[in-house]
Amino acid sequence: MTQRQFKFKKTMMDAFKTRGSRLFIFSFLMLLMVGCGSRPPVEYGPKPQSPDLKALDAQTSLALIGYAIQAGAFSKRHNAVRLMETLKKEGVDAYYFVHETGLYKVRFGDYSLKESAVKFAKNLLARGIIDVYYIVGPEDYPKAKTREHGEMYLREEIVRTAERFLGIPYQWGGTSPETGFDCSGLTTSVYELNGLKIPRSSRQQYLSGTPVSREKILKGDLVFFATTRKKQVSHVGIYVRKNQFIHAPKKGKTIRFGSLSNGYFKKRYVGARTYL
Repeated sequence: MTQRQFKFKKTMMDAFKTRGSRLFIFSFLMLLMVGCGSRPPVEYGPKPQSPDLKALDAQTSLALIGYAIQAGAFSKRHNAVRLMETLKKEGVDAYYFVHETGLYKVRFGDYSLKESAVKFAKNLLARGIIDVYYIVGPEDYPKAKTREHGEMYLREEIVRTAERFLGIPYQWGGTSPETGFDCSGLTTSVYELNGLKIPRSSRQQYLSGTPVSREKILKGDLVFFATTRKKQVSHVGIYVRKNQFIHAPKKGKTIRFGSLSNGYFKKRYVGARTYL
């Protein structure tokens, strides 16, 4: 130890003998450790994050649908069902929908490249699984047209799409017209048909959207309910207008309108979310 270091140590020890000096030295040492605003104060335990903040983070990374394959144009629903079931046996997650022309069509796939979609469609064509097909590109979805027509255009399209599903039978876990649509299967398909990919379950959909107050719900927003004893989100519908929403209620029922003013739903209402 050098003479200079020895003198500094002796001075500090002498000063530490008084209570006031001890407090000064303690404060001085803490200042050296923390720095003058160079680092944030110490926090004990994880910083809490509300579900709404998580939802907002997830919403900003919401994926858009890429290239999809559309096949068939049937006047009879069972023909669309048959094609869809054939595709499912091939490992293809297909679903049908009612086109604005009234015809039943089948859609499947989410390819980042158009060439990949065409290649797969041609393979199905060569094997006789489909006879004609159409490649739906990102630019074909209503979502891509919001810059030209505005956000309300997309909202109107989501509602119109949902209305075409009215009358389809319900079954838990179903995502086809034969087994039916569950509540979140309906919302997923409607959004995909408009160019937006949302999570599959109602709980995930609730966490991945941006919160909307009851007074500010708009067409196309999703409304959520806690219908089980666990008091957690377990049901979802697509808001239409004047407190009405479209949903798949329960097994044995068809997709229909519901009302936020209805006593059952009013009591179990959790909140609304938007992705637009």
